[in-house]
Amino acid sequence: MTTSEGLDATSPVKEFMLLYLMPEKCFEYFFTNLNFLHVPCLKIVLSKTVGLWIVLGTVLAQLPQLLRLTRRGSADGVSLGSALLHLYSISGPLVYCLARDFPLSAWSDKLFIAVQAASVCFLLLHYRGRTIQGMLLVLVYGAVVVLLGSYGTTLLATTLQSSSILALIASKAVQAGTNFSSGQTGELSRVSVLLVWAGSLALIFVSVQEKGTILALLAHILSACLSTVLLAQVLRCGQRISVRSKAKSE
Repeated sequence: MTTSEGLDATSPVKEFMLLYLMPEKCFEYFFTNLNFLHVPCLKIVLSKTVGLWIVLGTVLAQLPQLLRLTRRGSADGVSLGSALLHLYSISGPLVYCLARDFPLSAWSDKLFIAVQAASVCFLLLHYRGRTIQGMLLVLVYGAVVVLLGSYGTTLLATTLQSSSILALIASKAVQAGTNFSSGQTGELSRVSVLLVWAGSLALIFVSVQEKGTILALLAHILSACLSTVLLAQVLRCGQRISVRSKAKSE
């Protein structure tokens, strides 16, 4: 059986590839002609793969954190300041899209991220006995975003968007500092940290490919470095917990 026969027209694998990774022509190059060195198609596949990588590393990153907080019923070790800065970092692009009247399809991913980030902030306050403050935070946040997106100036929206990367960097720095000070990562989700780390690496690749400004590239590199620090912290603390659990069992 040839590769093309294995991936027939009804193959779910082929459908996935054509939908997310490559056009029909590139599929034929790779799996019918067995030409895996076709440079234009390789660039297309690489670009789309990075796009999926970014989706996993940004759009879905907060879901594991939400699940962990809900399952454990605790916000121990997760910095509220870091969560608020992260919420601000996604608010800039969201306000910008609203102010420019972009269609919902263009910013639905940002809205989904903002909902996750706001939910994390609420849970952090809720599990610290400040439920009313958490509810007020979510309500006020939603109202402010709508007002700025509807009545704010284009200059304000652009400024908010430009400052988003700085807020994201600050968010990671605050959480890393909290981890270092406490000597543990508490309820910080390793899966979320891993996804954010992967997404930050993908953003460096995109910045290089699109030949953005040197400042933007440096900002993405710094963000990736801080993501690496956070990943190292959660992995190290996870190893410590495993060793302690093993010692107790013995």
